[in-house]
Amino acid sequence: MAKKQKTTVGIHSSGFDFLNTLKQHNNRDWFNEHKAAFQHEQELVEEFAEALLGQLSTHDLIETPSGKKSLFRIYRDTRFSHDKTPYKTHWSGSFKRATKSRRGGYYFHIEPGNSFVAGGFWGPVPEDLKRVRDDIAFDPAPLRKILRRKSFIATFESLKGEQLKTAPKGFDADHEAIDLLRFKQYLLIRHFSDEEVLSEQFLQMANQTFKEMRPFLDYMSEVLTMDANGE
Repeated sequence: MAKKQKTTVGIHSSGFDFLNTLKQHNNRDWFNEHKAAFQHEQELVEEFAEALLGQLSTHDLIETPSGKKSLFRIYRDTRFSHDKTPYKTHWSGSFKRATKSRRGGYYFHIEPGNSFVAGGFWGPVPEDLKRVRDDIAFDPAPLRKILRRKSFIATFESLKGEQLKTAPKGFDADHEAIDLLRFKQYLLIRHFSDEEVLSEQFLQMANQTFKEMRPFLDYMSEVLTMDANGE
């Protein structure tokens, strides 16, 4: 019986097959011999990224010009890594929000057994961290309201990201919002099973995940872009 073909743009099982094989043969000779297969699978992922960008652009203003431009290169930077394998064994991409008033970003990661959609603030600069912490310390209620929404919990469970083990400098360890003040990153992450990623609904699920991030991103954008007068 012929294998059923996808009727919507999405992630293909052949892409997973390529990545699984690449994990077993992560060297330049093998990759060069299978360059055509890589380019074919890369084009399919570009189609998915372009469709995802189209969906995302219906509810947010995005600076990234195309799905192709959103993708990260498969070549690893091994200069400062103990792992000297030359290629990533996943596909990933990010979309940048447009204008200075929209902060945060969107990310997708496609890998057999470890696929997820994420967003938020991966490496905020010290000045931004201070502004966010000052706002949380003054009134944590707006952020807690977002994090306690039923749809937020159902999608992301909780706010993720690296945290300090103690209170940040200048903040009381007994502050009512110390659990939020300790964050050094502010990440929203939703993991997907391989079955979900390869389904025809994945494009819609990924876009809906991005959409669910908006209250959080809008809150953070307001904090990071308002002036000393709160305007």
